[in-house]
Amino acid sequence: MFSKFLESYEVGETWVSRGRTITEADLVNFSAFSGDWYPLHTDKEYAASTPFKQRIAHGMLVLSVGTGLMRFEPNVIVAFYGMENVRFVNPTFIGDTIHVEMKITDIEQKAGGRGVITALKEIKKHSGETVVAAVMKVMINKGGV
Repeated sequence: MFSKFLESYEVGETWVSRGRTITEADLVNFSAFSGDWYPLHTDKEYAASTPFKQRIAHGMLVLSVGTGLMRFEPNVIVAFYGMENVRFVNPTFIGDTIHVEMKITDIEQKAGGRGVITALKEIKKHSGETVVAAVMKVMINKGGV
């Protein structure tokens, strides 16, 4: 999504990423990296006793994988500006394929030849269910800067 200069974007513009399947290795590696070994993510027997009936991916894992599915062009992006209203609205299970859908909701001009793009970011699984919803802000260069 973030592969062109600021003046090339329009409010209402949308973008959809490719998909990626969440694996058991993802959960194990994320647990090891983050230190989050909560049993809902790592203990099959415990997870079976929950309303989910099986292990679910860490919300932050899904958000991180979703970020990795986005396109960021180095000369275009100045910096990640922040996220607001992050919600983990449905579980992501091992074997679910997720993708990102984004819609630009605001473009704010800033000094110094740059601006901030605000977009609704939804990470959805193959069933169409939204699993993560957030408002994402990215600082973008104007062309020729």
